[in-house]
Amino acid sequence: MMLCVFFQQPNIGGEVTPHQDATFLHTEPLGRILGFWIAVEDANEENGCLWFIPGSHRDGISRRMLRTPPGSIPCTAFIGEERSYNDDQFVPAPVPKGGLVLIHGEVVHKSDLNTSPNSRHAYSFHVMESHKTSWNPENWLQPSQDLPFPSLYT
Repeated sequence: MMLCVFFQQPNIGGEVTPHQDATFLHTEPLGRILGFWIAVEDANEENGCLWFIPGSHRDGISRRMLRTPPGSIPCTAFIGEERSYNDDQFVPAPVPKGGLVLIHGEVVHKSDLNTSPNSRHAYSFHVMESHKTSWNPENWLQPSQDLPFPSLYT
């Protein structure tokens, strides 16, 4: 499970470019990653809410982030090419404070700049269905004996 906290500050919160989580969190078979995105504050079009391309989870992925060999700089590299997306393909997903968005690992999504006077903070984590699924050993994030991935159930 990977945990993230997103801080989109008023007027300066950065954009997150279009991507698929499975690019960074690859499983075999593909598509066993599910993101949980929780709005700590209201998320709307003005303060950088999530945007999705409906149905894009059916198109697979076109690139992957891999861990490079130990001692390499940089520590990661991409293989494949990111697809180009038209802005008119995306639909906004405004969410009130406390709302939850479930994100399929292969769906294309992004968030825009926060151009409003209001912050937009969110908490996110990803889970993998472990039954009949393997975590790719080339992923940038790897469990270790000291820091294993926690199980949500047994």
